[in-house]
Amino acid sequence: MKSTAILPLLLGLAAAGCVTFRVIDDGIDRARIGQAVTRSGLTVMPLGVLEDSRCPKGVACIQAGTVRIAAEIGGNRTELTLDRPAVVARHTVTLVEAYPARLKDIAFFPDEYRFGFRIAE
Repeated sequence: MKSTAILPLLLGLAAAGCVTFRVIDDGIDRARIGQAVTRSGLTVMPLGVLEDSRCPKGVACIQAGTVRIAAEIGGNRTELTLDRPAVVARHTVTLVEAYPARLKDIAFFPDEYRFGFRIAE
């Protein structure tokens, strides 16, 4: 009798472990430092942060600042600046996101950064 009462519970727990994720392609390829993304045959890999002068959250700044990174694009090393398109071969690569947002008096480790790229032909 006890085993028949446990069976529906176990089946319910097993079914609850099945999760389906839906991924929407927003046209932005995201990567960490050292992680490559490929779109339209072009591979982009962020190598490191050169500058992060964005205005920290909660602080009033005169200028918004920017983010500059070193990246390998199609086998060549280059610099990308936030929201400034770079033309590589027949592609346009734009750094459109940099996370986390800057915070006052907090420095981030390189492995905490995430970058979003738009790659277009």
